[in-house]
Amino acid sequence: MTTYTQTPARAARVALIGDRSPSVTSHSRVPLLLDALAAHDRLVLDAYWIGTEDAEEPDAVRGFDAVWVLPGSPYRSEAGALAAIRTAREENIPFLGTCGGFQHTLLEFARHVCGLTGVAHAENDPDAEDLLIAPLACSLVGHEGTVTLTPGSLAESALGTDRSIERYHCSYGPGRYLDTLRAHGLRFTGEDETGQVRVAELPGHPFFLATLFQPELFGDGSRPHPVVRALARAAVRHAELAGVPAGA
Repeated sequence: MTTYTQTPARAARVALIGDRSPSVTSHSRVPLLLDALAAHDRLVLDAYWIGTEDAEEPDAVRGFDAVWVLPGSPYRSEAGALAAIRTAREENIPFLGTCGGFQHTLLEFARHVCGLTGVAHAENDPDAEDLLIAPLACSLVGHEGTVTLTPGSLAESALGTDRSIERYHCSYGPGRYLDTLRAHGLRFTGEDETGQVRVAELPGHPFFLATLFQPELFGDGSRPHPVVRALARAAVRHAELAGVPAGA
């Protein structure tokens, strides 16, 4: 586990889940986003990288004020990524999953809420017979597209609009069982131009959002994407409610 900067001991603590690599653009953007959140929004976050293998530990993300599962899949440990997501979901820790984080959010929900224990992610298990996350018909690597958001959703509230142009860098997305996930409470609140699911959220949770697009790639990193800003605000609220004044 590594930390980026020396921040106030009582700042909101955010777990960054992923296998940190300088070759993953999203990872190199995170320090810029943290600095921008502190400078422009006065949202001071104490952010820690936790590799997916370390995330397998039962208490890996307990005590954090937010969990962000970042791109960079295939992860070294699928089990670790799923464990972090499950803890955030079950313990009401503000959560964001982007790109691979979105895919694994659906996988975790399918297995542990819907009882679909045999479903797989094609990137992790290409020979599996029952794929929840499958290769996209058209790769979204380097693609930008319009995402239409459901009125009244967390996603619409976070972005402040019902339509947005977003950036992707992935080749896998949800396929089967979307109706089953809906029936068990997961809400799909963003679609692309063809009606394909691109955003998911969990009603009743303080903040639980997953996007197939990558908000961390917005602009040049000097102005955080509204989704990133919304996660930071949720983390600060969580710290305050826990009796820890954020930034004190």
